[in-house]
Amino acid sequence: MYHGGTMQKTTTPDSRKLPLSFDAARLREDLRRVEPAEWVPHFNTSYYEGAWSAASLRSVGGVATQIFPDTTAKTPYADTPLLARCPHVAGALASFRCTLLSVRFLKLAPRSRIREHSDYKLGYEDGEVRLHVPVQTCDAAEFYLAGRRVEMREGECWYLNFNLPHRAENLGARDRVHLVVDCVVNDWLRARLAFD
Repeated sequence: MYHGGTMQKTTTPDSRKLPLSFDAARLREDLRRVEPAEWVPHFNTSYYEGAWSAASLRSVGGVATQIFPDTTAKTPYADTPLLARCPHVAGALASFRCTLLSVRFLKLAPRSRIREHSDYKLGYEDGEVRLHVPVQTCDAAEFYLAGRRVEMREGECWYLNFNLPHRAENLGARDRVHLVVDCVVNDWLRARLAFD
């Protein structure tokens, strides 16, 4: 972007609430369709204390137990059998007019915490973003990005730059569950993020 004849790099915010919202009560109906055995403990065991698990709705090869969003995989992403049982999630995903990669429910149990860490190439500038839709949460479930608390409400859709240090803690009495959607940035998503 030019300013007074000089070139300046446009910086994007660390987080932004998108102009999208979803019916959290209906998403919770789908959440209840996830069987206990379908929750897979998170693979980054050094990143958390307590219980942090995922249930895949889209994954590499459509494999239900595959919770790792592998960007180097040669097999394409596909819906898992779980998504077919989750009509409200499927309807929400249909509103995203961009390529969807990994889609998961991520559950952080009460008295559990995710230690501060950074992810790899999950910022707007990288061409792939991770969006969070809180499905079940409370004020005692805290999320911090680059040292600042980000308060996300049920049904809202949030972009967060996960290249930055982030952490979470569930001090509440029930599971905190987010629908987590990895997307390829395109013109539709750029317009909703409105960074430019």
